[in-house]
Amino acid sequence: MIPRYSRPEMAAIWSAETRFRIWFEIEAYAADAMAELGLIPKEAAKKVWEKGKNATFDVARIDAIEREVKHDVIAFLTHLAEIVGPEARYVHLGLTSSDILDTCLAVQLSRASDILLADLDRLLAALKKRAFEYKDTPTAGRSHGVHAEPTTFGLKLAFAYAEFARARVRLEHARTEIATCAISGAVGTFANNDPRIEAHVAKKLGLAVEPVSTQIIPRDRHAMFFATLGVIASSVERLATEIRHLQRTEVGEAEEFFSVGQKGSSAMPHKRNPVLTENLVGLSRMVRAYVTPALEDVTLWHERDISHSSVERMIGPDATVTLDFALDRLASVIEKLLVYPEAMKRNLEKQGGLVHSERVLLALVQKGLSREEAYKLVQRNAMKTWAGEGDFLGLLKRDPQVIQKIRESELEALFDLNHHLKHVDTIFQRVFGKA
Repeated sequence: MIPRYSRPEMAAIWSAETRFRIWFEIEAYAADAMAELGLIPKEAAKKVWEKGKNATFDVARIDAIEREVKHDVIAFLTHLAEIVGPEARYVHLGLTSSDILDTCLAVQLSRASDILLADLDRLLAALKKRAFEYKDTPTAGRSHGVHAEPTTFGLKLAFAYAEFARARVRLEHARTEIATCAISGAVGTFANNDPRIEAHVAKKLGLAVEPVSTQIIPRDRHAMFFATLGVIASSVERLATEIRHLQRTEVGEAEEFFSVGQKGSSAMPHKRNPVLTENLVGLSRMVRAYVTPALEDVTLWHERDISHSSVERMIGPDATVTLDFALDRLASVIEKLLVYPEAMKRNLEKQGGLVHSERVLLALVQKGLSREEAYKLVQRNAMKTWAGEGDFLGLLKRDPQVIQKIRESELEALFDLNHHLKHVDTIFQRVFGKA
């Protein structure tokens, strides 16, 4: 985690203090269940809570113990015993380290998911607001970066809204899949504990019981989770890239907000660069980079090994913290985005009406020409417009083969911009529902 790209709430989930607090809660809830089952004295479970509930776990002390024992969970349990006293001998009975580590990771990823879902909600709200604001604002649709047919800027944002709405659904499923608890002991057989302990801990932590854990929670769950984050990151990059293109000098249809006192370049005082969306593209690449290690973690030796452990200690915090920062930044970009409808209008008109070529093609076909003949006639005039020999409508009016089939008044009607926007309301209803 890099502080520059971290937000406090998400970063706190991955702090050592939070991790040790969750470890304590897992052990204490397990002790409660053991006490209820008559496996340990109830007073012992009570003492664990009394001593540990409000304790401040000394991270430096735990680290010092770990340097000696070379085992993180044992180091924590040793420190916990220093806090709890003799009753600590009843802690961790029949459990194994993975029970604590995997269940803790499930809690952390669940909490991280909740923050990411809130981030998506903010982004969706911003996209919806701006989409309706520019629902009927015409702009050039582009394919291959070249003008195609007209669309609206609102539709561009509606498309992004629909994409992130799907992302939210996927993340909800991923959260459910990752939120499982394993307190099943060595190789997952419950040989030295009771499945009811696992059920109790799961309920207290808001998790589901892992059906079969083989000592560790199966890593296909984690792979799916990080893959979902990777897809969301790709959606972030897609929208950020669109804004970057629209901010290019030659386009100038939208740009990031530029605050008073902001500087765009150390050398060129005139610069207003899309630095936020460029940053988002880079952050998205990093989130996606964590997907492959998560997929490779699925393959472990027999019931378990720990080749996944070092990977998850890095990608768990980094992927969630980075995506949280990116979604927050993207929402801010959309909320403050500067939009220039007049520039969109100028760009639409820049090619002299070529954006209406398909309507002319279809009209000629409806007048009896074959598609091939009609295409040839339209393209012939379109290429002259490309070459600067006149506007498209004027050239068509002067083409005897075209005028023979379509009257001038009919041709002019084919250049009505509203034709391309007549179903915008229908699309908005599909995306946002009826008002």
